[in-house]
Amino acid sequence: MNRKDYITIVFMLLCGFLFSQESRDTGANTFMLEGSVKSKDGQMPISGVEVRTDKGQYTITNGLGEFRIRVKMGDMLIVENLDFETVRHRITSDEEILVLVEDYDPSSVQKSRADHKVFLDSANHYKKASIEKSIDFVVQAIENLGKRGNKRELAHAYTVLGEIYQYHKQYDLAIDNFNYALELRSTVKTSLLLGETYVRNGQFQEATATFEPLLDIKKMVPYQRVELYEGLGDAHKGLGDENKALGFYNQALTVAEKNQISPKVTDLNSKIAETYAKEKRPVEAEGYFSNSLRLSKQEAPQRAIQENEKVADFYNDERRFDDEIQLRKKSLKELEQLPAETIAADKSNITRDSITAQRINYKIANAYIAQEKLDEAIPYLERSIAEADNENDLVVQKDATRKLSEVYRYQGDFNKALETYQDYVSLVDTLYVRKEQEISRVVRLNREIVTKQNRIASLEQDRELSQSKYSLALAERQLSEESNKRQKWIIYSLIFGLFLMASTAFFYYRSNRQQKLANNLLALKSLRSQMNPHFIFNALNSVNNFIAKSDERSANRFLSEFSVLMRAVLENSEEDFIPLSKELELLELYVKLEHSRFPDKFDYTIHIDEKVDVDAFGIPPMLLQPYIENAIWHGLRYKEEKGFLKIGMEQLNEVLLQISISDNGIGRKRSAALKTSNQKKQKSKGMGNIKKRIAILNDMYKNKVDVSVRDLYDDKTGTQVILKLRKD
Repeated sequence: MNRKDYITIVFMLLCGFLFSQESRDTGANTFMLEGSVKSKDGQMPISGVEVRTDKGQYTITNGLGEFRIRVKMGDMLIVENLDFETVRHRITSDEEILVLVEDYDPSSVQKSRADHKVFLDSANHYKKASIEKSIDFVVQAIENLGKRGNKRELAHAYTVLGEIYQYHKQYDLAIDNFNYALELRSTVKTSLLLGETYVRNGQFQEATATFEPLLDIKKMVPYQRVELYEGLGDAHKGLGDENKALGFYNQALTVAEKNQISPKVTDLNSKIAETYAKEKRPVEAEGYFSNSLRLSKQEAPQRAIQENEKVADFYNDERRFDDEIQLRKKSLKELEQLPAETIAADKSNITRDSITAQRINYKIANAYIAQEKLDEAIPYLERSIAEADNENDLVVQKDATRKLSEVYRYQGDFNKALETYQDYVSLVDTLYVRKEQEISRVVRLNREIVTKQNRIASLEQDRELSQSKYSLALAERQLSEESNKRQKWIIYSLIFGLFLMASTAFFYYRSNRQQKLANNLLALKSLRSQMNPHFIFNALNSVNNFIAKSDERSANRFLSEFSVLMRAVLENSEEDFIPLSKELELLELYVKLEHSRFPDKFDYTIHIDEKVDVDAFGIPPMLLQPYIENAIWHGLRYKEEKGFLKIGMEQLNEVLLQISISDNGIGRKRSAALKTSNQKKQKSKGMGNIKKRIAILNDMYKNKVDVSVRDLYDDKTGTQVILKLRKD
C-alpha cells in the first residue's frame, strides 16, 4: 500500500468520525428539558446538584435548585450529590420535572464546613510538632469540602498548607501553594506570606514583585503594613541595595512605633543595625543595636538572649573581643535563668542557628583565641564540649573539639593535641553516620510529602473537572441551531482544506523526490564522464617513448593493455555500481600499466583476504583509481629510493568491506610543496570529483561508502587511504 492510499483511508475515516459526531451532537430528536431538585420533606430547593444523562450531557442546579439540560426520549437522567442518595429518572416526555430527594439534611452542609475549620485548626496546632500530621489535616479539610467547596475556603486551606511548608523550609512547595491560594482568592495575608517565602528562598526579585503592588492598598491593618515595609527592606537588602532597605525599614519602624507594635519595633531596630553594619557604618549600627538590646529586655527572655548574640556577633566583626566576651557571658547567665520547660522545648529543636549554652561557650572561646588568650579559651571549649555532649549536639562538639586540639598544639602540648584530635576524628565519623541517617529520614519524609501533595493535586483536579463540566454545560445551553450550521460549514471547509493540503504535500514530496533522483543521476553521469585525462596522456607518451626506442614489442603490449582498460572504463561508465570482482580486474590492469612505466620507482602487491566474497559487493566504477594514481604520481614517483604500493582488502563483517591503499612515498605534505600550480589544479579536480561522487551515492544509497585518508608514519611520510564499502 503506497502513501497515497494511506492518505485516502485517513481522510475517509476522519470524514466518517466527524459526520457521526455531528449527528450525535445535533440529532433531530433532542430537546431542552427543564426541572428542579428539592428535598422531599421540606420542599427546600437544593443548589450545586450535578444533573447528567447517560449520553454525557451535564449541568448543575442554580441557587433555586433549577436546571436545564439537553436530552432525548429514553435517556436516563442521573441526579447526584454528596449529601443524598443518587436519583435516576427515565425521560418519557418533554414536560418539566421535579426531582425529590430523601435524607437531605441542610444542617449537614453547615457541619461539613465546621469540620473543615476544625481540620485546619488542627493542622496549625501540629505545624511545629509534625509536618506529616499537619498535611494530613489539610488533606482532610480539602476532602471534606468535596466538589462544593467555595474558593474562599479552598484558598484558606492552601494558605495553611503553604505556611506548614514554609515553617519546615520546604520553600518551593510553600511558594506553589501560596500562588495557588492567590489564584483562588487574593488576600493581603497570603501575598505577604508569599513575599516572605521568596525572601527566605533567596528569590529577591520575585519578592519585590510580590510586595510592591500591595503598596497601593490603602486599607491595610498596621501590623500588615509593618510586615510589608519590612519585607521590602529584606528583599532590597538581599539585592544589595542597602539604601532602599534602610528606607523601608525606617518606614516600618515609624508605623510600628506609632501603633505600639513592640516586637516589631525591636526587630526593626535590630535589622537597621545589621544593615548599617553591612555598609561598614559601625557608629550608626551600634546606636540601633543599643535600642534593640534595651527593647528586647521588655520582651520574652529568649528574645533578649537572641539580641545579645546578634550584638555580640557585631562586636566580633568589629574585633571588639572584650565587649563580645562580656555580652556572651551575660547571655549565658540569662540562659541559665530560663524556665526548665522553655529550655526543654528549645533543646528538642536544635538547629545551626539555635542559641544554646554550648554554642555561646564555643564563641567565647573563639574570641579569647582571637586575642591569643589560649589559657582563658580552654575552659570554655571544655564546657562547650561537655554541654554539647550532654545535649547530643554533635556539630558544636565536633567544632569545639577540633579547636581545642589546635589550642593544645599552639601551646606545644602535642600529647593532648593528638588525644583531642583523635576525639575529633571519632566525632566526625559519628556525625557522618548521623548525617546519613538524617538524609534517609529526609528522603523518606520528602516521599511522604510528595504523596500527600499529589493527593491534594488530585482532589483539586477533581474539583476543577467538576467546575469545567458545569462551565461546558452552560456553554452548551447557549448554543443555537445557527451556530450548529456554521460549525458544519467550518467542518466541511476544514476537511477540504486538510485533503487539499495532504494532496499538495504528497504531490510536492513525490515531485521533489523524482527531481532529486534525476539530478543525482545526471550529476553522477557527468562526474563519470570527467575522467582525469592525466593518465591517458601519460600512457600515450609512454607508447611514444617505446616507439622512439624502437621497442615495438613493449609499445604493442602496453597499447593493447591500455585499450583493454579504456574499453572496460567506457563499458562501466553508465553504471553506478559494478561487481567488485570486475573493479579488481581493472585495478590490477591499471597498476600493472603504471608499474611498466615506472619499474624503478615502486613495486606493488594486491592482497585479497580469502574470506572476502568479491561477487557479493558492488562498488562505484573507477572509485579507487584516483587514490592509486595519487599514491604513484605524488608519493612514490618522487621517492629517491624504490618504494612500495600495497592494496589490501578484508571483510570486517557480513555487510562491511574494508579496502586499504598504502604507500611509503614522500607523504602528502612534501608532495604538496613540490607540485606545480597545474598539478595542484589537476589534483583538486580529481579529488573533488571523487568526493562529489561519494556524497551523491551516499545520499542515494544511505551511507554506502566511507573514505578516510591519513599519514602512514609519524614523520608525515607515507599515505594510507581506508575505504569502507557497505553491502546493499
